[in-house]
Amino acid sequence: MRPVDKGPAPAAYTDYADAICDFENRLGTYCSYCERRVPAGLAVEHKAPKCIYPERELDWDNFLLSCSTCNSVKGTSDVLDEETLWPDKHNTFLAIAYERGGFVGTNRALPAHIMSCAKTLIDLVGLDRHMAAGLPRPSRRDTRWQQRDSAWCAAERCLANYENLRGSETALQFVLEAARGYGFFSAWLTVFDNHPNVKHALIELFNGTCDSCFDQNGTAIPRTALGV
Repeated sequence: MRPVDKGPAPAAYTDYADAICDFENRLGTYCSYCERRVPAGLAVEHKAPKCIYPERELDWDNFLLSCSTCNSVKGTSDVLDEETLWPDKHNTFLAIAYERGGFVGTNRALPAHIMSCAKTLIDLVGLDRHMAAGLPRPSRRDTRWQQRDSAWCAAERCLANYENLRGSETALQFVLEAARGYGFFSAWLTVFDNHPNVKHALIELFNGTCDSCFDQNGTAIPRTALGV
């Protein structure tokens, strides 16, 4: 999951929905949870549900961008901050692992308590829902895993083209245009793991990505003292 830097609140809002344009300018038209591109239809989502914490209804620090599916799955679920990770607070790319086929899971190289927090975030929006046996089943309209797999396959095709053209500038621009259109930042960054220059270009491409979450090689590094 892409770690993001929202920056300070650009305004004081009387209606949280009024923050949508500022949010999209900061982070692009991508869901903060599943990462898919949603040119129209994103919503300002409350990390801490406004029905439980009405005092945080207009709190910029409590906002993220969400697609209708992630928003619906999350609903009014409430979790303690110390029990979960958030893409605007932690390096969620470091904590959540992506694989070909649209699969999502925790990074098992991390300490158990961090994996537990990552799993809480995954469960919160049903990010690992998949038609494969043994995984939580998506609804008929939940195609996030399929879209994520399509983006992964597109990234693999771009990788082959990029390597065949020996990393030419033209090939790089093709990668970036495809990534912009598909979304799913984490799939692209994972597929291009052996190409630091492409990873840096992808980090710059997606507005609001927290660049301090990655080192000079584009490798994910901890954002907080927790180690994630």
